[in-house]
Amino acid sequence: MDRLCILPERKMLVIGFGTHRSRKEKEERYVAVLVERVENKEEDRKASEGCCTSAMRMKMGRASPPTLGCHRNRMGFLSHTHSSNLLRLCLFLPHPFHLPLTNPMPHFVNFRLFSRFYTLKTLPFYTNQVGTGMADTLCTHLHENNGSVENSLSKVKPKLDSQCVIQVLNTCHPKQPQLGVRFFVWAGFQSGYRHSAYTYRKACNLLGIHQNPQIIRDVVESYEAEGCLVTVNMFREVLKLCKEAQLADVALWVLRKMEESFNLHADTVMYNAVIRLCCKKGDIETAEKLMREMTLNGLCPDLITYMAIVEGFCNAGRSEDAYSVLKVMRVHGCSPNLVILSAILDGLCRSGSMERALELLDEMEKGGDCSPNVVTYTSVIQSFCKRGQWTEALDILDRMKAFGCHANHVTVFTLIESLCAEGRVEEAYGLIDKFVMGHGVSYGDCYSSLVISLIRIKKLEEAEKLFKEMLAGDVRPDTLASSLLLKELCVKDRVLDGFYLLEAIENKGCLSSIDSDIYSILLIGLCQRSHLMEATKLAKIMLKKSVLLQPPYKDGAIDIVIKSGEKDLVNQLTGIHKGL
Repeated sequence: MDRLCILPERKMLVIGFGTHRSRKEKEERYVAVLVERVENKEEDRKASEGCCTSAMRMKMGRASPPTLGCHRNRMGFLSHTHSSNLLRLCLFLPHPFHLPLTNPMPHFVNFRLFSRFYTLKTLPFYTNQVGTGMADTLCTHLHENNGSVENSLSKVKPKLDSQCVIQVLNTCHPKQPQLGVRFFVWAGFQSGYRHSAYTYRKACNLLGIHQNPQIIRDVVESYEAEGCLVTVNMFREVLKLCKEAQLADVALWVLRKMEESFNLHADTVMYNAVIRLCCKKGDIETAEKLMREMTLNGLCPDLITYMAIVEGFCNAGRSEDAYSVLKVMRVHGCSPNLVILSAILDGLCRSGSMERALELLDEMEKGGDCSPNVVTYTSVIQSFCKRGQWTEALDILDRMKAFGCHANHVTVFTLIESLCAEGRVEEAYGLIDKFVMGHGVSYGDCYSSLVISLIRIKKLEEAEKLFKEMLAGDVRPDTLASSLLLKELCVKDRVLDGFYLLEAIENKGCLSSIDSDIYSILLIGLCQRSHLMEATKLAKIMLKKSVLLQPPYKDGAIDIVIKSGEKDLVNQLTGIHKGL
């Protein structure tokens, strides 16, 4: 019988296969054991051991599964998802296959993993039978529930994952969405499993909750009609579905229904979900009412509650009311954090209440609840720039430096773009040294911002001249400036100039992150204008960097390159596509 044993005195893993095994079978068995050894997961072993061992017995033609021993660490079976991911990773390991283990492997082990990967994929050990079988079982209990969905499902005691949940939901789409919602709600609080943001989104799409919000009401009413034992956890899941589908009115109805019909009381998290939905809808009055209701019910609004209210006030243009929330927070012993203060400051700036904004900034600088950061200052600078108040904007920049906070590339771009938009290009040039010397921003970031701003105000020649000066010097342009300038040259039907500029950027070593569609636009432009030598050079650059031809340029460019006699190059270009 095959066995896995450990020789403690040699401290290494030794596998016995028996002389009757072929080399191929030994390799398959060895890799399967290694996969088991990688992740020591007891829960995965319990869930899949029965299926995996029976499948292995059938594959190997043995009456009983191989016995597995261990040294130091206990061996467990790897879940099928983990096995699949691990095998994908193994393809990139150097040959021969050596996997780092707690115990070193004997030197004579040298298996050809790469040539056996296809065989290994077909083993039952690597299928998804466990997940599919569980989904089938749940579907059976769900659709044959005898009037009690939750009780029928609870008999299964499943080990859930998101794939299993989605498989079950697919059986309810599109004819039984109510049944799907009930399953989803039940699954959300099962042991060892919680829905992810993706799962909520997928459930809403599959069950059509966005288009038919009545489904949620029908589910809650079915709980009441059937006399189901309903818990707060179930309503929490229902409200999360409302949150994902942005159903403010339905969420408010659910909140009222759970107390009136089921005598259940919402917690802070549930109130926060409904308050946020109301604020996003613009129903600030209802949100305020719910926050007062929380206090009456013995619940304390938290930072999430106040943040939702502040955002609601700011979006409604009621920045003064947002500012007054700070006083309410402090009365209730809740200190505002930087996120809330920045949101209020931004709201004050957007509504034009600059005096109040500066007052709040003063409070923060003088040791209030939180100190301002670069985002806080940039928000104020941006607001002054939008109003053409350049003196005040530059004063905030100086104030920022005095406080010990340095500008970043967003601050730089905000000021430079605003000055250029007003035709004050010379002042924009003058700011660059101030940013570099006073705030430690690189010349590359500053001049790249200026290039972008010049292009946007239709000063292409000046932008191109500045860009070439950057390349001639020791200043590295950023991705956006490079891509935008190259694209603008193509739009102006200057593809040859664009190619030479691309070559210069390549020589500077700045091509790594240029937008891939720029290459395609340039290549098709060069081909159409019969600049075949330059097109061939560009294609070779693309090959070097593994840049894909983007639709709709691919076919046309390849045809023209073929006509130029570069068949080998075409084969390589198309090979990139085939390989990916």
